[in-house]
Amino acid sequence: MATLTAPRTRRQVHPGRKTLGLAAVLVIVGSFLPWLHTFAGVISGANGPGLWTFYAAVFGVAGALMPWRRVGAVHAVVLAAVALVLPIWQVVHVIGLVGLSGWMPGPGLVVVFTGGVLAAAAARRLLQAAPQ
Repeated sequence: MATLTAPRTRRQVHPGRKTLGLAAVLVIVGSFLPWLHTFAGVISGANGPGLWTFYAAVFGVAGALMPWRRVGAVHAVVLAAVALVLPIWQVVHVIGLVGLSGWMPGPGLVVVFTGGVLAAAAARRLLQAAPQ
């Protein structure tokens, strides 16, 4: 005899969580790509601040998977802060060392910064959402 069960209803995923997940993936990928191209060679993000952005991105993934919006928003703010400040610091630091000639930002620097902008947008969406 077959028993009838009601279909499971899933809670709809908030668009801010999807944006946070995409931002975290961008930052994870960008953390290990080349951050700077110089005459001496390529400088990978994994040798320096890329590790910090990777750690923040893992923290962002945790925020995207949590069911609480405010906690996810805090995770998004942390990811945005790290993924925006470290690439800007890297550029300012290199300009201070060698000036504007002899180097070029790599794809990792740009991808991490883009992930930071998306994380900031996700934090804003999660904070503006209706209370839980």
